[in-house]
Parts: sequence; C-alpha cells; structure tokens
Amino acid sequence: MPELHAVYQISTAPFTPFFLEYTCTNDQGRTIGFITIDCGQEQGSYTDPITKIPVTSDAGFTDAGYNYNISAEYMKPQPQLAKTYHTVRGFPDTACGCYTLPSLVPGSKYLIRAFFRYSNYDGLNKLPIFDLYLGVNLWRTVNITRAEWTVLAEVMAVIPDESVQVCLVNIGSGTPFISSLSLRPLENTMYQQVNATQGLGLVDRRNMGGAGSYPIRYPDDPYDRAWMPRSNPNLWLDISTKEKVQESVGNLRLHVPSTVMQTAVTALNGSKSKTVEVSWETELDHVHPTPGCIAILYTAELQILAGNDVRQFNIIVDDGPTDLPHTPEYLVTHGFANIEPHKCLSRYNFTVTATANSTLPPIINAFEYFSVISTANVGTDIQDVSAIHGIKTKYRVKRNWMGDPCAPKTFKWDGLSCSYAISGRPRITRINMSSNGLSGDISSYFDDLKDIQSLDLSYNKLRGSIPNVLSQLPSLVFLDLTGNQLNGSIPSRLLKRSQDGTLTLRRSKGQDHQHLDNHRFTYKELQTITDNFKIVLGQGGFGTVYDGFLQDGTQVAVKLRSQSSSQDVREFLTEAQTLTKIHHKNLVSLVGYCKDGVYLALVYEHMSEGNLEKKLRGRDCNDVPLTWRQRLCIALQSAQGLEYLHKSCSPPFVHRDVKTSNILLNKNLEAKVADFGLMKAFNHDDDTHISTARVIGTRGYLAPEYARALQLNEKSDVHSFGVVLLEVITGQPTILQSTEVIHIVQWARQHLSGGNIEEVVDARMQGDYNVNNMWKVVDLALKCTEHDPVQRPTMTNVASQLQYCLELEGENQTRHNANTTFYTMKDSCGVRDLPMM
Repeated sequence: MPELHAVYQISTAPFTPFFLEYTCTNDQGRTIGFITIDCGQEQGSYTDPITKIPVTSDAGFTDAGYNYNISAEYMKPQPQLAKTYHTVRGFPDTACGCYTLPSLVPGSKYLIRAFFRYSNYDGLNKLPIFDLYLGVNLWRTVNITRAEWTVLAEVMAVIPDESVQVCLVNIGSGTPFISSLSLRPLENTMYQQVNATQGLGLVDRRNMGGAGSYPIRYPDDPYDRAWMPRSNPNLWLDISTKEKVQESVGNLRLHVPSTVMQTAVTALNGSKSKTVEVSWETELDHVHPTPGCIAILYTAELQILAGNDVRQFNIIVDDGPTDLPHTPEYLVTHGFANIEPHKCLSRYNFTVTATANSTLPPIINAFEYFSVISTANVGTDIQDVSAIHGIKTKYRVKRNWMGDPCAPKTFKWDGLSCSYAISGRPRITRINMSSNGLSGDISSYFDDLKDIQSLDLSYNKLRGSIPNVLSQLPSLVFLDLTGNQLNGSIPSRLLKRSQDGTLTLRRSKGQDHQHLDNHRFTYKELQTITDNFKIVLGQGGFGTVYDGFLQDGTQVAVKLRSQSSSQDVREFLTEAQTLTKIHHKNLVSLVGYCKDGVYLALVYEHMSEGNLEKKLRGRDCNDVPLTWRQRLCIALQSAQGLEYLHKSCSPPFVHRDVKTSNILLNKNLEAKVADFGLMKAFNHDDDTHISTARVIGTRGYLAPEYARALQLNEKSDVHSFGVVLLEVITGQPTILQSTEVIHIVQWARQHLSGGNIEEVVDARMQGDYNVNNMWKVVDLALKCTEHDPVQRPTMTNVASQLQYCLELEGENQTRHNANTTFYTMKDSCGVRDLPMM
C-alpha cells in the first residue's frame, strides 16, 4: 500500500431527485462561466428558484436526439422533484449523441457534471447502459439500475480547446439519454492531480458533520461542488462552530467552503475512544483498464482545547502504512491527499487513530474521493474541426457526424479518413460525401482542410462554379465532382494539375443529369449485348437476368421481363425513371432500359460475385466461406444503401423486398442493394405509414404489420434487414425445416435464450470472431425484428451500430495480429472511403 496523506470513499448510492433545487438558500453570487442545461427542455431559459442559477434549454448545444417528458407516474411526489428531471433528451437514432459546451479558456480546469434519471421516459421500461465520453476520452459507463434513481457523473479536467463535447455512446444495451448537464470553471491552482493527461472522476464528496438531506453547494461553494451529508448520522458525535474557518496558506488551496468545515464528526465515546473508523463497499463506475484512486481528507479544529488537551492522530487505509501524526489547527482548513493514485478496491476501511500523546479522539470534517480518468487522447486538429463543422452546418448533414471527427478511431465520422501521428493531432485526409443530397455551391470551408488528399462530392445537387481555392490544397490528389449541376470552366490550376498527373479530377461530360431517353436500348441491341441471351445469371419474379457486354467492353446484367411478370408497363417505367435519379455506392446502378414493343428490360451494372444468398449458402463448391469481418462489411454497406433510400431521397422510398438474394456483390465483395421493382415512395414527411392494396414481397422477410394490416413504412424494411442480418450471422435460410418448420427469428431467439451464442453462429467461420462484438450484432438483429415497429431502430441507427461493430472488430484484429497484415484493402471495408483510382 503506498504512503497516503489521506484516503476515503463511501457507498455509491443514487442521489436524491431534488438535488438540483433544494440545495441552498443563500443570495445569488457570481455565476460567470457557469453553464447549466436542462436537457429535453423546449427552447428558452429560467432561473432556478432555490439556487438562483440560470438554467437554459439544450437547443443550442446539440442537434441530435429528441425531447421527452418523463412518465407521469414518476412526476410524484411534488414539489420535491427538480424541474430539470421533468424532461430528458434521448438518442434512439444515433450511435453517438453529443453536447458542445462553448466559450471555454483553452488549458483551463473545469468541473463537468451530468445527471441521468430514466423515469421510464420512453415507455419501454428498459433500463439502459451506455458510455459517456469527455471529448475523445472515455469518462465512465452509465448504468441505470432503477427507473426512479438519479445517477450522477462528475469529472474535473483540463480542457485543451475553446469548447468541449460530452458524448453519450450507444453500446447496444439500451438508448442513451440525459437529464441535465453543467459546467463550472475551476482555478488552475486547484486539484494538482488534474493535468493535461488525467482528470478526476468523482466517486464521493462528503460533508461529514452535515445534517439533514441536502448538500452544500453554490453559492456557499463558488465552484458549485456538492458536499453531500453523511449517510449514517448516528455512528458519530457531531461537533460544530459558528466561527468562520479559514484556509491554510500554502496548503492544497482547494477552497473548501467554511460552511462545510464548520462541522465535523468524532467518536461517540469522547476521549475514551481512540479511533474514528469508516468501512464501506462500493462499485466504482469507471471503466479504465488500470484505474487508480485519489483521496483528499479535510480537517480543522473546531474547539478551543483546554489546558493540556491534545488532539493528534494518524490516518490508516486498509491497514496500510501511515503518514506522520497530524494535529488539526484551530479554525484553519488543512487538506491531505495521496500524491500518487493507489489501486481502487471494492471495499475500504478508513481509520483515523489517535496517537499515544493525544487526549482527545480524532475528527473528520470532510473528504473527497476520486477515480483517475485518462485524458491523454487528443482530438482532431482545431482548424480541421472548425472546417468540417462549417461543412456540416452548410449542408445540414444529419448522419453520425457527432463528437470529434477522427477520434476515437471507433467513432470516426462516416465518410472520413484521418491520419494519426504519434506526437500530433489527427488530421482529416479523405472526405466521401457522394450521394448525400448536398445542394448549393461548393463550400469555402474545404479550403481549410490542408491535409485533405481525396474529396468525393459526386452525385449531389451542387451548383455554381468550381472554386479556384481547391487547387491550393497542397495534399489533394483526387477530386470527384461527377453527377452535379456545376457550370463554368475548370480553374486553370486544377486543370494543370490534372494534366500533369498530380491530381485525378472527375467531372461529368456535358449534362450531369441525362434524360431517361439517353439510356434507352432497342431489343436488337440487347440481343447483341447478351450474345442472343446466351448466359443466364439468374431468374426472378420480373424475368430472367442475362450476362452481357456493351460496345466499350463494360460488363452488364440485362434483366428481361417475362410475359408472365406481374409488373405492368407503367410500373416498369416508374422503376426505370426512379433509378435514373438515385445514385449511391451501395445501390446497383442502372445503365439503361429497353421499351421496344412488348419487350421490357433493365440494364444494370454487373456484379461478378452474385448475390449474398448464394454466398452464404455456399452453393458454388469453389466458394470460400465469408469471414466475420467480410459479413460485417456486407451488412454495413447494405444498411447504408437502404438508409440512403429512407433518408436522402426526396420523396423517401421503402424498398419492400429486402432479402439476401437482392444484395449483390462485386469482385471486391462490396455489397449493393438491387431489385427496385417493388419500391414505394412516401409522399409526405408526416406519414407514419402508407397502406397498400396487397402484400408484395418475399415470404420469410415480411414485417408482421405489413403482412397483417398492409401498413408499410421504413420500419418494414428494417424488419426485413434484421432477417438478413440473422442470415449473415447464422448462415441459415429464413425458413428452417428439420423436425418442424420454424422461422429464423423464432429459431434464433429460442437458441439464444440459454446464453450460448455458438449455437446460432455459422460454424463455417470456425469461431474466428469476437464474442462480445458478435453479441452486439445479434442484439441489433433481434431489435430490428421486434414485433412492434416502434421498438425497431431506424436504418440510420442500424448503419451507425454496424459501423461501430466493424471498427471494434478491426481493433480486435489489430491486437491479435499486431505483426501480421491480416486483411487486404478490398476486404477491410475501408475501400468505401478511398477513391477508385
């Protein structure tokens, strides 16, 4: 046990829900630099009636999540429940929801505090567990164990920039939410253990002589620390004074309020007792791999000692060594702390023992106990952050662009690639915003990304001229502007770099959006393309798919409508017209179509590896089973294609026939969703569902509300995708036939009820996967197939969680194969962020 100057901790029982209102009754003091956010509150602000601290809504601090009122049954009893607990902000549709706290002084110390009170706000009665991040560093895991309990998270840290983000991360165990968030400035001389690489996470802070139920806070404590009264009032004898207690010159200078130090506890037996002992059990909420703890004990003599009376004691923690004896000074605060963090345990014995010379028992006025939190990770370059946030704001990007753009690596923004130097901050090197529905001109913020190497803005609705500033980006080697409505000439410097080979520049020739007639083939041309329909690639409800080659050698797939097809000419033309307007890297591209007399056909890009169903079943004896990482990549890319249909198209579309045979793979095993013949558009933003005249789709994939009541919305696709995800995990078909016919969802739930995931995972992967990560994906699949569509995630949330799982799988492989290049670029899923040179 290391030598300690003082150590302490206590039970981590939840805080009372009236914590924020019933704290003090003093007059208002200075609140400069204070930020107090009532999460979930509608726009506006108010002053807390008790503390007089200004409180504001969270409208200006986050652009993710939704406002919720807590369940009515948890609003009682009144009026004890603080107003900040009446609402929460939840983040059901994103893997990471963040608050930005602005206007900070770089390099200064701050106290940041968050409260979480579930109160069944979502009506699901599901207590969540999620991670909390301060900037790019893991702060703690929030574990809600009772709906009516309030969980407190508090940290003191050095903030390196002019703002800091507090992020709630979905780890697959329920939807993150938050009740309130506060920030308080500290003096840089306070808490010397807090520095650029470590912060202190609060475990407990106690006013040992405090009576009643309410903590001492602001304005008694100008830094708004909350000094909770002790939890067992009958174990010790109280002593107190009305005299002001001063702070010792040259001591720790932690500015403990005089109101805290004016009370203390000592032994019940008076001078006959030599010991004040505290013993308790706790579960530390930090999740750091090598945690340490810091304790600070505060003492001040409150009694004028008579004659030869002496009060002197030693401090012992878990029977460890003691420091030199301490004699408390009359009406002067002294603080004692362990200089180096010691190992945190689940049970502690804290003993203050009088020395042989002491005639009086020892005293304790107050203490603080912290777990050490690493803050060594650094965020993305400040200029890059400012630029990418400007781009996000201009184009109203709503995807998973929350938190830091590049760090931690597992939460890197979708579509970005970054460089990670050992000594410097991460830099943004690639941006892929293809098919994101961007409109307006090309933002000048791109000019501030000095390390950018690749910029893909293809297939958007960008207008205006190509800015000359793009030619001044020193590292830019790839620029794709295909499929936009840009005009004017290419800037001379860009053109020169393109001609000398230092820049690959892509831009549409002629009109960016060709009319459907420009893609029209005759039946005779199709005969030539397919060598008179020689090679059959597959068959479906629409007709037969043939292999073919265009005149320039491009391989295509020609889907010729059969005379018995249920799709009429109008539906066919609608599909063809629609497909000319949607462009996404994970949707099969339409090359053209044929309407020649009775002949109807669609010409698609060729996908050489066939469909996912055949790949999973191993129908080709030469097929090598897909690895778990390859399956995750395919699932993620398919989800991104569906998300584009749901969120980026206007009007949005529901695919209606999501299944493994409609997910095609190219030579790099990149997935693209196909077969849009049944796709249905939503015409109004406020539609909760649309009704159809008949059920269309494939047995085994249909959502129950669609099959039963003909009610269709994007959650119908989510259900079908959940079935696909179970096929990816298990390798099994949707309908299993052994001793009985059973659907894959029911089969999976039955086998997983015993907690053995190996019973359902495809044995052809030979156990080569991370079990914890596999559970996350299985849980996601089961959520997608919930009977109630309201409980299913959106495709945006699905894509974000799969991205997270893929990043985790990459980290696992890196750890297990530190000296081996295990995956090639084409199966790493990183190819989607790289230009196809």
